[in-house]
Amino acid sequence: MASSKLLRFVIITLIVAICIWSCAVTADAADLPVFREAPAFRNGNHCPKSTYPLIDSSTIHIAMTLDVTYLRGSIAAVYSVLRHASCPENIVLHFLSSHRRSDLRRTVASTFPNLSFHLYHFDASRVDNKISSSVRRALDQPLNYARIYLADLLPPTVTRIIYLDSDLILVDDVAKLWSIDLKGRVLGAPEYCHANFTHYFTQKFWSNPSFARSLSDRKPCYFNTGVMVIDLWRWRAGRYTEKLETWMRIQKKCRIYELGSLPPFLLVFAGNVEPIEHRWNQHGLGGDNLEGLCRDLHPGPVSLLHWSGKGKPWLRLDSKRPCPLDSLWMPYDLFRQQSLFEDR
Repeated sequence: MASSKLLRFVIITLIVAICIWSCAVTADAADLPVFREAPAFRNGNHCPKSTYPLIDSSTIHIAMTLDVTYLRGSIAAVYSVLRHASCPENIVLHFLSSHRRSDLRRTVASTFPNLSFHLYHFDASRVDNKISSSVRRALDQPLNYARIYLADLLPPTVTRIIYLDSDLILVDDVAKLWSIDLKGRVLGAPEYCHANFTHYFTQKFWSNPSFARSLSDRKPCYFNTGVMVIDLWRWRAGRYTEKLETWMRIQKKCRIYELGSLPPFLLVFAGNVEPIEHRWNQHGLGGDNLEGLCRDLHPGPVSLLHWSGKGKPWLRLDSKRPCPLDSLWMPYDLFRQQSLFEDR
């Protein structure tokens, strides 16, 4: 009798434990967006065969960060890249993530079953003591600084990379961006030399002769770090990660800028950037960093639309207060609204 009671108790305890575990797993997965499976995009007959993707010259390498907050934007960005690519099977995605890599890996794999991709762990502690607060909390997240460490995180066989933010879409063939000649420079990006460069740094920076002198031997122009073509071989050889970290440490002590991870890039590279056509970064569509008001496109052709700034298209669409240009992002949104009665 006693043994049967003990057995019943053990069975009930196991059932309760399994239920608790199952509920925890379900709850953990529930806060991840669910996406429709993207169509399979195939190479045309003209595309070269990519036998060894990490070392093959015909492979296009693209890096992006991946997290829960911006996952919907990242999925849309990847979809736009594949949809407009002339050789989509020759594209390899390199994702950087700090948390929930297993969940994020499953989401990417289920949404893009034919995509060749790698997911790398970015240790947020690398920048914990180097980040200072900025004008917007999203700019202070450690993953926002992961682009600085691409050369360390990616295999040495990857010698060139396109870095893309998660709040953009391409409407042109990424192969055109990949093929741009950097002419011996480390980094290429659209430049905006009409922008007032002094606004990106505090008075403490400009009043310090040694700081201001760091820009005196070049003509620095603003560029947005959400779209960059990077020669990782030259980056590694020139130890550019260390140069960026030096300015981050100075910032912690002296408060020489207010805008997240952008100013260190400007201090290290501005004036030495290979200019790329503006069509490859129609940025600022998310408005400014405070209000995120609607904006128009810059004059000229468009190959890439970038919702940099506070306003993100998926948030504005969900709130029923979209900006006119957010409709251009909608066709790439694979987010699947789920009913209360739908099985996952």
